[in-house]
Amino acid sequence: MPTSPAPTSFSTSDPHSYARPAEARVHYLALELSVDFTTQILVGQATWQFSNPSGATDIYLDARDLQIESVWLDGPDGAATTYELGAPDAVLGQALRVAIMPTTTAITIQYQTSPEAAALQWLPPAQTAGREQPFLFTQSQAILARTWLPCQDSPGVRFTYDAWVRVPTHLLALMSAENPQAKDPQGEYHFRMTQPIPAYLMALAVGDLSYAPISARTGIYAEPVTLPAAASEFRDLEKMVAAAEGLYGPYRWEQYDLLVLPPSFPFGGMENPRLTFVTPTVITGDRSLTSLIAHELAHSWSGNLVTNATWNDFWLNEGFTVYFERRIMEKLYGPTYAAMLQVLGNSSLLHTIEEIGPQSPDTHLYLNLAGRDPDDGLNDIAYEKGDYLLLTLESLIGRPRLDAFIKEYFAQHSFQSMDTASFVAYLRNELLDREPGLEEKLQLNAWINGPGIPSVAPAVTSERFAAVDAARRQWQRGTSAADLVVSEWSTHEWVHFVQGLPADLTGGQIAELDAAFQLTKSGNAEILAAWLPVALAAGHLPAEEATQRFLLRVGRRKFLTPLYKALLALPDGKARAQAIYARARPTYHAVATSTFDALLGRPS
Repeated sequence: MPTSPAPTSFSTSDPHSYARPAEARVHYLALELSVDFTTQILVGQATWQFSNPSGATDIYLDARDLQIESVWLDGPDGAATTYELGAPDAVLGQALRVAIMPTTTAITIQYQTSPEAAALQWLPPAQTAGREQPFLFTQSQAILARTWLPCQDSPGVRFTYDAWVRVPTHLLALMSAENPQAKDPQGEYHFRMTQPIPAYLMALAVGDLSYAPISARTGIYAEPVTLPAAASEFRDLEKMVAAAEGLYGPYRWEQYDLLVLPPSFPFGGMENPRLTFVTPTVITGDRSLTSLIAHELAHSWSGNLVTNATWNDFWLNEGFTVYFERRIMEKLYGPTYAAMLQVLGNSSLLHTIEEIGPQSPDTHLYLNLAGRDPDDGLNDIAYEKGDYLLLTLESLIGRPRLDAFIKEYFAQHSFQSMDTASFVAYLRNELLDREPGLEEKLQLNAWINGPGIPSVAPAVTSERFAAVDAARRQWQRGTSAADLVVSEWSTHEWVHFVQGLPADLTGGQIAELDAAFQLTKSGNAEILAAWLPVALAAGHLPAEEATQRFLLRVGRRKFLTPLYKALLALPDGKARAQAIYARARPTYHAVATSTFDALLGRPS
């Protein structure tokens, strides 16, 4: 029988996990789940196998908003044991301490999730593309796996798993594992993942889904109404995988599929192994936003294969991934295309630094997120400053040497975690110490432990953006917007054009641009997210209705944040923003509402 919860303090080396893997570390999971759309809960039984070299008499796991019903030693047929849930923390949840014997190698936990589990989004049919069947998807990163699975929820702990999942018979279940490509008439699915992964890469999706293969090892899952457009948009998927392998070694996960989620997905993509989750906002008809797919694919090496040990080391996942993503795009679409991505990323980095504060320690690559939600560190510092460090290293030693280093780094540390100190030691041993003065030229410590962007960073430029800048100047000097030559512009060029518009444009000027280019009516989410704040600030009335439609339809946090901020900046904007949010909030994922509750206040 469980003991009563007590306000117990548990120490840990990962500030965002109660687990003590140095004492007892999980390595295999057998998971049974029943998915109940009516009650919006998962009923689960998790059997963890673990090593216990220290002879510990307790094993610690992470839990949040879970109802623990019983725990047994040595599997479901073993003896019941005692357990304790520690005092709840708003961010970390609770420590689950299970009493074990020094010789115990497995425990089984019977549990249920809460309808409010932060990782789970239960969508009614009206919020799906097909509007006929419900949908469920998970978002475990950064520390939300513990809301649907008692686990050692640290990126430094890896495990393999089997899962048996029961769902309504008319729906298909998928996981970050070996997946079916058709529905089972009984609604029963077995999943197997033989490569060890951390808990944040555990994923589950259930919906009315179909599959379209792209190649023998790549394909697309989506709702039937979305699948044709998605398969067309991502038809270069196999070429991307081949390009990535040509850069940094073989793809180690066998299958690479995409799952196009409903619009409420809070991110652009999530790199769940074998099954990347993707927002439908990247489906534009012209493949102009497929760099996001290259980014998630690159995570199959940087992040999934070699993983940040803690969320303080998040840049090791994302900095390498952004650099890798742009190398894939350059290989497929040429240097001028990749240069646009680099300039846009640099602009975003500068904006983030200004917003956070140029001297803020949160602009360091190595972070101190103890006591905070690790989502606080999931911003452009890790992504773009991390990429900029590698770009600077490339400028100092040349691509061939850097490519050889990165390829060997992935090979040597496959299926392992990496912290910043260990990476710095590896970098010094393999590269920096072999060339006197190279570390000083790189200003390594300024990148890792200093604010802002070190002075050694090379300038980034784009020929195609230079042409966009020239067109913008032409218009500002009096050329009619309708006379500008824009027919060949990509999404990135339009975003750059809009982002470079002066802040003091009149309503008439905005109306002229809109009449010429139909920006407010664009079906491209990237363009809309750039254009609508500019149009709102100028008092362009059509933008107000378009903004409301966008906020009620799309759940991607990257787009919503600047739009809500743009509304808040208007004279009467706070009340309008709060009214829209009150309607939209039920359609957003918890990852997004945690941001917007703080920005706008939680609706009553």
